[in-house]
Amino acid sequence: MQLGLSPTRRELIAAFAAGTLLSSRSLAQTPPAGPRLIDIHRHFISPAYLKVLNAKTGHKVDGFTNFFPLGPWNNYSPARDIETMDKQGIATSLVSTTSPGTWFGNRDETRGLAREMNEYGAKMATDYKGRFGLFAVLPLPDVDASLREIDYAFDTLKADGVGLLTSYGNMWLGDPAFQPVFDELNRRNAVVYTHPTDAACCHGLLPNTSPGTIEWQTDTSRAIFNLINDNGGRTSAATRHANIHFIWSHGGGTLIGLMNRFLGYGNLSPQDLAKPAAPNSKLFHLRRFYYDTAQFTDFLQLGALKGLVGASQIVFGADYPYSTIVNHVDLLKNAGMTAAELAGIDRENALRILPKYR
Repeated sequence: MQLGLSPTRRELIAAFAAGTLLSSRSLAQTPPAGPRLIDIHRHFISPAYLKVLNAKTGHKVDGFTNFFPLGPWNNYSPARDIETMDKQGIATSLVSTTSPGTWFGNRDETRGLAREMNEYGAKMATDYKGRFGLFAVLPLPDVDASLREIDYAFDTLKADGVGLLTSYGNMWLGDPAFQPVFDELNRRNAVVYTHPTDAACCHGLLPNTSPGTIEWQTDTSRAIFNLINDNGGRTSAATRHANIHFIWSHGGGTLIGLMNRFLGYGNLSPQDLAKPAAPNSKLFHLRRFYYDTAQFTDFLQLGALKGLVGASQIVFGADYPYSTIVNHVDLLKNAGMTAAELAGIDRENALRILPKYR
């Protein structure tokens, strides 16, 4: 599908392969002295993708009427984003797409949108060196196209990882159908950032309730459990893909409320958490995953997550442009973390899996 890209795709490929800029701009190549934060949970949008979403909002797709929160995107540009980052103390943002992603039931459309978004995001990272990183979009649930996009995103566009939704139709991350994709990501020791969506099973389940209120957080938990569950004695997807660095949005969604059921424990004791988890156990994987702070800065929630996985596994994310960085920073200061733990959340924890931004 041709989406009216400019410059041409051939020019883009040649420029990226040569490591050259796609434009003459050199604005904000390095962050000012003040910003220190690494924002893992920041969204972006290309003009072509915004046009597609505008055309689909209010119309039925797969039997559901879609309403996308497009207001924050009407005046979006990478340059304006950089201005916001400078004001709010962000050194580097890893950009990714948000729900609804690129899957609307048409494989050709999905492939075209994923490629267009990835080239747009990679151009941002090139034009503003060190300020943006890219979690590339994959055209799931199309496995073959996703494998091709992994090659292009990592080898040509130099993406920092991939950004996936928690589910695609009636399949969640960890589904055996997606195994070839995760096998390749595992081979590449990839960072896999995840963002919730409202699953086909439960779209509009409660009337007059935004999916972001309950369903998104619950879909994150479904995806986590689908990865760590051994599915009747088989090796879990999390164990099979031990080289992947998974990052879960919004503190793992409803994980904290479900952890005992996930783990099969009567109760987790302080002694359980004081010793290393059994290799490849469910607890082992929960404690190796990373979790961002986007809209998850409450003293009680964050304290429970810290108790379960450790402060070292928590990374800063603010869900821009749907919430503010300053608000998250202020709330984190009162979330019961030590100065060292806050420094880890602000940037050091992320640098363990994204060392090039040090």
